[in-house]
Amino acid sequence: MNALAKLTRTEAKLQLRTPTFLLLGALFPSVILLAVGSIPGMQQSYQGGPRFIDAWAPSLIVMAITVLGLQSIPAYLATYRERGILRRLATTPVHPGKLLLAQLVINVVVVLIGVGLLLVVGATVFHIPGPKHPLGFALALVVGIGSVFGIGLLAAALARTSRGAGGLAAIALFPVMILGGVYLPRQFLPGVLKTIGEFTPPGVQALQDSWTGGGPQPLQSAVLAVFTVAIIALATRLFRWE
Repeated sequence: MNALAKLTRTEAKLQLRTPTFLLLGALFPSVILLAVGSIPGMQQSYQGGPRFIDAWAPSLIVMAITVLGLQSIPAYLATYRERGILRRLATTPVHPGKLLLAQLVINVVVVLIGVGLLLVVGATVFHIPGPKHPLGFALALVVGIGSVFGIGLLAAALARTSRGAGGLAAIALFPVMILGGVYLPRQFLPGVLKTIGEFTPPGVQALQDSWTGGGPQPLQSAVLAVFTVAIIALATRLFRWE
């Protein structure tokens, strides 16, 4: 087993001791779907189109991505810096960057588990059809995760303490959730906010288009891809291990 695999395993065990964020990322979206889906009106069609529950379900993916990307990652990395763990790790043969990669791997796996559970629960309980454009959905999901996790890495890079990292991440948390249609289905948002949400992380419109339509729009995917690369590059440049 190589160093990265060992480190990832160790980090996973540590996180499972206090699995709040992991449970929220993996289970909370499905729990919310079950609760809201039990409301009779959510299973009615909207203006002759898909049911409310069908159109709203992709927005719950935003919840899984956001909780982990803007809460778990910044908190853990800032705490490690605050306690000097990164500084001590730098004196070992294991490069501190592998710790960063291990955290990303763990959180990505949890997001994928959460999305998988959401798909299964939606199909089993509410007969929500799966993504009609699987490849486009996978692409939109990858870009969405990368864009939000990049914001989380930037918050961790700029903050000196875990509290500061949480505060910085919270600045992005609520706009992402609102524009992503978590608090209110996107069809009820004002036109301006809907348009903004099409081009901002995590790209919920691309997820919805892949789930219920023919796939993500190229312009939306391109804008989010450029943002993802830029935000991760900036976070990497600014990140300090001590």
